[in-house]
Amino acid sequence: MSEVRDTRLRKAGVFFMYILSKNLSNTWDGSLGEGPSKDRTGHRVVLRIKVVLREKRGLYMETKYRWHKKEDSWAIVIGLGFIAVLSLLFYGGLGDITSWIRFKVTPWQSWEQLGQIIQNGWASILRLYIVLAAVITVGAYYLGFGSRRFIGSFTALYVLAVVVTVLASHTWIKAAQLEGPLLALVVGLILSNLVRLPAWLSDALRTEYYVKTGIVLMGATLPFTIILQAGPAAMGQALIVSVVTFGSIYLAATKLFGLDKRFAACLGAGGSICGVSGSIAIGGACRARQEHVSVAISLVIVWAVVMIFALPAAVKALGLHPGVAGAWIGTSEFADAAGFAAAETIGHEAAVRAFTLMKVVGRDMFVGVWAFLVAILSVTLWERKQVKDSEHIDKKEIWRRFPKFIIGFFVASIVTSLVLTGLDSGTGTAYSKTVLAALKELRGWFFVLTFLSIGLTTRLRDLTKVGYKPLLAFAIGVAINVPLGYLLSTQVFQNFWLQL
Repeated sequence: MSEVRDTRLRKAGVFFMYILSKNLSNTWDGSLGEGPSKDRTGHRVVLRIKVVLREKRGLYMETKYRWHKKEDSWAIVIGLGFIAVLSLLFYGGLGDITSWIRFKVTPWQSWEQLGQIIQNGWASILRLYIVLAAVITVGAYYLGFGSRRFIGSFTALYVLAVVVTVLASHTWIKAAQLEGPLLALVVGLILSNLVRLPAWLSDALRTEYYVKTGIVLMGATLPFTIILQAGPAAMGQALIVSVVTFGSIYLAATKLFGLDKRFAACLGAGGSICGVSGSIAIGGACRARQEHVSVAISLVIVWAVVMIFALPAAVKALGLHPGVAGAWIGTSEFADAAGFAAAETIGHEAAVRAFTLMKVVGRDMFVGVWAFLVAILSVTLWERKQVKDSEHIDKKEIWRRFPKFIIGFFVASIVTSLVLTGLDSGTGTAYSKTVLAALKELRGWFFVLTFLSIGLTTRLRDLTKVGYKPLLAFAIGVAINVPLGYLLSTQVFQNFWLQL
């Protein structure tokens, strides 16, 4: 009640200041020393009131409309927008129009075959570019990326994405099991570390923007019934591995290597919760230094890239079921985009579904809760304050840190599941082959853009500046996480993953 009363008093005060400034400003004509009273002091008061009002109004506007400044919001808008438009076209008897933006690349091995693919698909490439550039640039404008610079940079990134997609269909590359997103990462790393890239290209390298949109689209291809069935298992497995991994990295960093506790928390969050986003959220909650957050992010990227190759190789060597393999990847991979690439390498939709349930539903959802708990831990223990002083920690921190794009993921799953439920078998099959197939291809494009962005922004020489202590602390967490994830996926929760 006191908070409500204080808010009302503040609003009343601002309103009073506004009326006062209006009345007083009519007394002066806008220049000092002029007007009926010629009171310079009074005029300064009016000017100061107007400045305060502008600041108050700016703060209020930022609070009220800040949703359109968040990548999560635009990921939801774009993802659900695609679902709505394609579904409406299907219901309107225009389902075949989805083929206009679907660029299918058949396996090829000769220049003649490649020329035929380009000749047959150039129109789809152009139409897809127009659609993606339009919706992504609108979001970029409101996110403050600069629409004019962004569109030029995105055009170059899209051309590179098309090249990667075509190369990924070469018979030799397919035999090497280099899926589109994984090949995009390799190409990006090669270019960024061997070629001097133009500065303007960085405007469109927005990893979080693309991956969050891709995850929302992923929800459309995951039936909500599967989420209900395997969701509790994913949360239970994620809770176990998150607590153990966070604790192991934190204790190794503080007890073995004597690192700062806040630094250790950033490292632990990156290895246990949701990778880069976890390090940023926890770093903000415990007021860690910016360089500590940057180091944690670098280590997450390094190990995420390693696990893209290591986990699928281990899965293949062990002969694991695709659902079990996806659960293990979702448990032991450190970034959403990297985990998706690893799961795609398995070559079965069950692996992608299991990974999504483990990583997105099981781990990413609770970053807000972790941030709130770490904030309390920071105040009560690390800052040596009394427990009662921790009351100033706003419980709304849980919601502020909650990854909002997950809401879009759930909504997408619910919407497409309800649509399929209301259709007969024949129409439902047609919906899956047109709308859901198109959404799956769009998802793939967003993940290719994601991995190109990761590769093009990763400088391997910069990673040598991290230092051996945080690297070893993180490595200890990895050494515990990977076998624990394997044990949980293949023994404890195996029955859930075999049903996918």
